[in-house]
Amino acid sequence: MEPKTPAQSRTILTDLVLPSETNPLNNLFGGELLARMDRAASIAARRHSRRIVVTASVNHVAFNRAVPVGSVVTVDAAVSRAFSSSMEIFIDVWIEDRYSGERTKANEAIYTFVAVDDTGKPTKVPEIRPETDLEKERYAAALRRKQLSLVLAGKMDPSQATELKALFMG
Repeated sequence: MEPKTPAQSRTILTDLVLPSETNPLNNLFGGELLARMDRAASIAARRHSRRIVVTASVNHVAFNRAVPVGSVVTVDAAVSRAFSSSMEIFIDVWIEDRYSGERTKANEAIYTFVAVDDTGKPTKVPEIRPETDLEKERYAAALRRKQLSLVLAGKMDPSQATELKALFMG
């Protein structure tokens, strides 16, 4: 299986925040943003694996800025690392100022998807070959995040988490 670059999975969804999608403060509902991020991540995972994909986990979500009604919101997702059948997708959320057009990073998230065959059984995915400095940084951090998740879930002995140990043992 040929490795792929994050750029090959990159998915950009741009949409307008409508009044029916906002809370009483006229900001986008968090759940609405989560759904948009899930859709973009799903497309990115599908582009990478060319398989049916399912959301395995939402590993991290940071709601750093409110997204006001009328904003143009862009969800930018790409596979940051692929393991055997799972893929970590890093998502950046940008808002565009209505008047100046300036884009500001509002939120970010990390989702994990698993590729499955027609019977729902996990299936192998291509490796990722990061190219840019940011892609390389996210690629390296993905293994640390995976090891931490496995240790916390009791599925990996902490002594086996070599990438995590390297952070603390230098």
